Amino acid sequence: MFEQTFKNIDDVMWKDAGCTSELDYSEQSSWLLFLKYLDSLEHDKAQEAALEGRKYTHILDEPYRWATWAAPKDAFGKIDHNQTLTGDDLRDFINQQLFPYLQGFKQRATGPDTIEYKIGEIFGEIRNKIQSGYNLREIIDHIDELRFGSQKEKHELSHLYEAKIKNMGNAGRNGGEYYTPRPLIRAVVHVLKPKIGETIYDGACGSAGFHCEAFDYLKSGTQLTTKDLVTLQKHTFYGKEKKSLAYVIGVMNMILHGIEAPNIIHTNTLTGNIADIQEKDRYDIVMANPPFGGKERKEVQQNFPIRTGETAFLFLQHFIKILRAGGRAGIVIKNTFLSNTDNASVALRKLLLESCNLHTVLDCPGGTFLGAGVKTVVLFFEKGAPTRKVWFYQLDPGRNMGKTNPLNDNDLAEFIDLQRTFADSEKSWSVAVNDIDPKTFDLSVKNPNGGEAITHRSPEEIMKEIAELDAESAKVLGNIRKLLK
Repeated sequence: MFEQTFKNIDDVMWKDAGCTSELDYSEQSSWLLFLKYLDSLEHDKAQEAALEGRKYTHILDEPYRWATWAAPKDAFGKIDHNQTLTGDDLRDFINQQLFPYLQGFKQRATGPDTIEYKIGEIFGEIRNKIQSGYNLREIIDHIDELRFGSQKEKHELSHLYEAKIKNMGNAGRNGGEYYTPRPLIRAVVHVLKPKIGETIYDGACGSAGFHCEAFDYLKSGTQLTTKDLVTLQKHTFYGKEKKSLAYVIGVMNMILHGIEAPNIIHTNTLTGNIADIQEKDRYDIVMANPPFGGKERKEVQQNFPIRTGETAFLFLQHFIKILRAGGRAGIVIKNTFLSNTDNASVALRKLLLESCNLHTVLDCPGGTFLGAGVKTVVLFFEKGAPTRKVWFYQLDPGRNMGKTNPLNDNDLAEFIDLQRTFADSEKSWSVAVNDIDPKTFDLSVKNPNGGEAITHRSPEEIMKEIAELDAESAKVLGNIRKLLK
């Protein structure tokens, strides 16, 4: 039922002139989902207070509650269309009254870890793009069909939302920006093995996939006490996200997974000088897939000892600095990091090997990130002791990966199993740091069992992939033109 509801919502948005892409569909359904969730949360808390004989103070004033403006009910529990706003009245209420009211919560909140602050932050970053008030009414009616009452319902909704993020990740060739494959994230979580009480940080959290998977892992591990649950909710997950759309979607994704007030801040992580990071600012675990290919301004580069325009390399410096001594990290980065010969890359590899134990490098094949042709590796390291030996694993699922046959958990099962003991195999091998060139710190080591070296793709491979992507884009545009005729 929920899946059909999501499809119906997208079908209505497709008809609206203000929503032109999968990105718009995800953003617009996100703020509406958030308000519906908030209504369910308030309803549950009010019932809980009544049972305990307490008075409950609502977060939202009555005119701005979902049950008042969006879905007032009749005596039979059905939407009372005699009382609902629709058309221009509905659109104008949302744009001129509801959004300004919700934006004001940021100033009124007692702190950034409150649901009130998140309300203000979310509605300060987005706007309603649905132009037709009649389309709005239809979408709201569909949203109201969704239920957040049971864990099963929340679980189903979170899976559907993940699918939506995945679709959005494939739109506009930005898969690496919005969507890290969940099997890869789960493999990172299994290698790092977070524990209750440890803090987990992602300074480029996007849709919060690492946090959501780590939350599921920690919840399923052992019988949790009430104190453990509070720790998970309030004192475990921390993150930052620069882009408004990704921030909104990340917060909503965490909420659907069960984290009511995510500690995610909307900011550019790289604008902070890493020299200012103190012990109180550090975390036990860092899991992240920082954006690759970005170029940062000179004033941002000034915040880092190794200056480079490559966004991912600045993030790696930030992650090393923000880890506690003994802290663990799993970072996705372009595979060219292993072999680039520019001064910044060499200096960064030297810093990583000398200040951290880079114990594992997972080499991912092309096609791991749908919609992004860049080949990547995952660096696993612990801070505080220099690297003595690096264990490499060359992931080879035995097929060309793409939209129809993406990465799955079975593909990574051998890696997780062998990594526990750093075992050698046809796909895995170890290299002593003493055998790495001390001038270049080049880590693009060839598989001694006959596999390819972990290194750059050839220009021919890159051009072929660009041509395939262009052909796919032309096909999509052709289909759209046919629909518009």
